[in-house]
Amino acid sequence: MEGQFGEKSHTVHNPIVYFCRTLYTAMTHVLQTPDQVIQQLNWRYATKQFNPNRKISEPIWNALEQSLVLSPSSFGLQPWKFFVVRNPVLRQQLKEHAWGQAQVTDASHLVVLTIKKDVGATEVDQFIERMATVRQVPAETLDGYGGMVKGFLAEPPYPITMDNWAARQVYIALGFLMYSAATLGVDTCPLEGFDRDQFNELLQLPEQGYSAVVLCAAGYRADDDKYAALPKVRYATETVVGYYD
Repeated sequence: MEGQFGEKSHTVHNPIVYFCRTLYTAMTHVLQTPDQVIQQLNWRYATKQFNPNRKISEPIWNALEQSLVLSPSSFGLQPWKFFVVRNPVLRQQLKEHAWGQAQVTDASHLVVLTIKKDVGATEVDQFIERMATVRQVPAETLDGYGGMVKGFLAEPPYPITMDNWAARQVYIALGFLMYSAATLGVDTCPLEGFDRDQFNELLQLPEQGYSAVVLCAAGYRADDDKYAALPKVRYATETVVGYYD
């Protein structure tokens, strides 16, 4: 089998070829420099005022949607579903149960991140079936993995409910969504200030087996959002990051 630059892929004897391969890999995999990453992290903030007239384009939204789909979770189990509320009438109703926060109605997109209630053996079997299909392996070869996951869910090694465990996974997805948005120049605002029972009722989530955990508004900041220009208030790096060498 020939490699990228014509050499046999199992070995590299020519240092020039090795250098070219390494450079090619770096150029094709590093899409942002470290400085660019930090720049976008400093650019983003929890947007208080969105421009209601500016919408996220379909290609950009598709990428953000995939950031949710591709988010990691414990065991890969994905105990969640993400509901995107586009109906303006429904969003106005939801706003009444979110302390009247304008982001709920003014942002281009409103995502309700939910947990799958009472995750258990059924969900594990569904995931194992999906894994067998995607990876094209017999399902029985995954019995050991499935049994291990079922054991954890039935008797967690530390005190935690399955709903709380699932909620932890949802926050990983929230982080992926917000970071992906920042890299694409899209503003976001995570929202925990809402009545979950009312959201569940309006969106009929319990009937579908889900419960709301957190919201994320996504769109573009208004020109007059005074918070956009404020410097970030963060503790010094050495205060929040420690090392064991």
